Amino acid sequence: MKEGTDVFIIKAVLPVAESFGFADEIRKRTSGLASPQLVFSHWEIISSDPFWVPTTEEEYLHFGEKADSENQARKYMNAVRKRKGLYVEEKIVEHAEKQRTLSRNK
Repeated sequence: MKEGTDVFIIKAVLPVAESFGFADEIRKRTSGLASPQLVFSHWEIISSDPFWVPTTEEEYLHFGEKADSENQARKYMNAVRKRKGLYVEEKIVEHAEKQRTLSRNK
């Protein structure tokens, strides 16, 4: 907080892929009272493989058969592909289960 004012300065590292629309979103949620200033700081390579799937028994035990935790590298890659209008391979219903409809007895 700046002395003598009601201004807060918050410094954070935000991935570029998640910064699209950030300024509009923060203004909307604060009714225009907050104004972000985004400055490029650095870059680094994402260490995970976007095409990775569990193959060994140990990976199945740790991550599950469907690898429920979302792969961040794949998420960023698909977001860029969608934004550029490229093909994105995605399943509409990924982990669905059968729905049972109970009817009322009349």
